[in-house]
Amino acid sequence: MLVFDTWQYFAHRYMHSNRYLYRHVHSWHHRVVAPYAFAAQYNHPIDGILIETLSGAVAFFISGMTPGTTVIFFIFSTIKGIDDHCGIMLPWNPFHVLFGNNTAYHDIHHQLKGSKYNFSQPFFVHWDKLLGTYAPYTVDRREDGGLGARIEKKSN
Repeated sequence: MLVFDTWQYFAHRYMHSNRYLYRHVHSWHHRVVAPYAFAAQYNHPIDGILIETLSGAVAFFISGMTPGTTVIFFIFSTIKGIDDHCGIMLPWNPFHVLFGNNTAYHDIHHQLKGSKYNFSQPFFVHWDKLLGTYAPYTVDRREDGGLGARIEKKSN
């Protein structure tokens, strides 16, 4: 998971910092402003290769996972990514208990003010915290029902 997260963080952050790659490749994924589950897989093919496929390949080769374990890990990672993009914070969701990176965390990244923050995906948030790209957030009840994430205002 750490190897997978490390590749994803740096590749994802690079996609945002390189204007060409963002405009022509990664922006496809960010066209979906209101998060929903299928947005997790709504990627340009190059984005899918550079971020998703290569992170899995690197994790496979470095960790020495067996092919069977690799299949289970990829299924788990895919489900986790879909959950992170679903836009629904459920208090009993085990992913939200086990991992700091959750639906609200990733919702912040997809908000207009959040696209420079919360690059970590899909499990841990340590790279964002270590490298200054972590945006603290709060989860509030929305007037129309449900919960919504918003960036906390920093006090000076």
